[in-house]
Amino acid sequence: MAQRRTVLTSTSTPASARRNGGQILMQQLRIHGARRVFLVPGESYLPCIDAFNEHQGAIEPIVCRQESGAAYMAEAYGKLTGEPGICFVTRGPGATNASIGVHTAFQDSTPMILFIGQVGNGFCEREAFQEIDYRRMFGQMAKWVAQIDRTERIPEYVARAFSVATSGRPGPVVLALPEDTLWGSAEVVDLPRYTRAHSHPGGADLARMAALLEEAERPLMIVGGTGWTSEAMHQLEDFAVRFQVPVGTAWRRLECFDQRSPNAAGHVGWAMTPALRQRVRAADLIIAVGTRLGEATTEGYTVIESPMPRQKLVHVYPDPGELGRVFAPTQAIVADVASFAGALAALAPARPPQRKARVEAAHAEYLASLVPLSAQGPLSLDAVAAIAADQLPHDACITVGAGNYALYPHRYRRYTGPGTSLAPTVGSMGYGLPAAISAKLEQPERTVVCYAGDGCFQMNLQELGVALQYRVGVVVLVFNNGIWGTIRAHQEREFPGRAIALSFTNPDFAALVRSYGGHGEVVECTEDFAAALARACAFADREKLPALVELRYAADGIAPGETLSGILSAALARQQISGAAHGTFAEAVPQPCGVSVAVTDPVNDRADARR
Repeated sequence: MAQRRTVLTSTSTPASARRNGGQILMQQLRIHGARRVFLVPGESYLPCIDAFNEHQGAIEPIVCRQESGAAYMAEAYGKLTGEPGICFVTRGPGATNASIGVHTAFQDSTPMILFIGQVGNGFCEREAFQEIDYRRMFGQMAKWVAQIDRTERIPEYVARAFSVATSGRPGPVVLALPEDTLWGSAEVVDLPRYTRAHSHPGGADLARMAALLEEAERPLMIVGGTGWTSEAMHQLEDFAVRFQVPVGTAWRRLECFDQRSPNAAGHVGWAMTPALRQRVRAADLIIAVGTRLGEATTEGYTVIESPMPRQKLVHVYPDPGELGRVFAPTQAIVADVASFAGALAALAPARPPQRKARVEAAHAEYLASLVPLSAQGPLSLDAVAAIAADQLPHDACITVGAGNYALYPHRYRRYTGPGTSLAPTVGSMGYGLPAAISAKLEQPERTVVCYAGDGCFQMNLQELGVALQYRVGVVVLVFNNGIWGTIRAHQEREFPGRAIALSFTNPDFAALVRSYGGHGEVVECTEDFAAALARACAFADREKLPALVELRYAADGIAPGETLSGILSAALARQQISGAAHGTFAEAVPQPCGVSVAVTDPVNDRADARR
């Protein structure tokens, strides 16, 4: 039986009346600042569900339709707020479904806590109904995995979970909740709200970095990671202006820098422009702030080589374990992005820099990349993305899942700061819609638009039920071409002319969203898109329900400036075989607006864009 704790400290709160484990846990979540919990209900944690009754108006339960959707929503909440996103799922199947959100939070460095129901302690190690050892299951995809075996220790474990999830490199924590822990009762003190630990750069660190910058002719800053605030972003921009340094955003961290800034150089990573790629390669100093400089940002560790970069590298990161792990930096600085940005205010150039022309040229190249590239067919994805970029408010939140369709909003949208982009760096499909719902719940006055491939959307389209239930007015743009386009591109590259097992039959997405009480329409021509988007946004704002625009197309453009036919031709040339000997690239079918063109397979949803 649990023993009553009688020793209080100056930081603890008075002992409460006897409560069950679910009541203790929910009270701790409230103390630590949780305002919203994403869940799929399960009998394995019923005491926690019951305890919501005691926190109505303080903690909002969001009942999701599938655990992956719930986990994605919690992860998006963590990205938006910097506080751990909270998710509850049941044991076994619930945990396995939710694991994709944990993996996303780990690779995206997002604070998150996943609570999982568990069999009672008396049944452990018998392979009881739905039993899994979560320490083994989540060991490599979470910062900390534990099981709370005693009711009276719930406050201790929860407080530690919040601290671990937000300290150093943020990430997910997984806590298993045995049934006897939740149904058991105890008299315990409620621990105070956690305090996040910050890491600050030292004066010597800043002086050395300033000296390296003083010597550099072609410096480039790359920003990314988590923890950015509007204030920190402005402080870093001021530094870049003073020292005349162009700034690029790391892969899928587009929200980390205001791209309207004259120092903005563009999106660094897969599918970056040739001009920006050359700037990264030719830089004599890279200042990487908050980003791990992963495979995607460095294009397979080629533009910045591992383990020894050609460029001098100043690597600023909150976790010392990351510094020197993949790259040997010229200088390593242990600091979180907000603390580092705040410290930059004290720095000033020893003499006026002479790099203004380089900054202006980098920004001019970035602006040139915003001009829509030409594309064949009645519906141009380049033009559609550019229209949406101009038409949506500058602070709109854009969410994506994974696939080449995401390259269009990545290229043509100028992101303006924290909260304007939610994109999984892990390349996880099905993320866009749950993330959009989470964003709209958190910031209901902000326009939220989800870009989704037809395959990506169908991985979590059931969460439209959440948008209906909670009156969440998100807008969804579905890129419908009926195939897994990114994989088709790889297939044509590696096995040209032998495309197979990549197509599927789609429902009428516009009709589907109407069944959820929303607005849906189909666009098949570029000239119809602007008005359709305006109608969708107006409906979502007015009715507080989802609106969807289905983009039907079959175009050769697999990505901005790249075609599947070009990929195929190059592959055939490499193999020195003719297209006739191995089949044709496409078949003719009726196209939107009465035009007949060759079916190609541009847009898909698996972010395997390594080549």
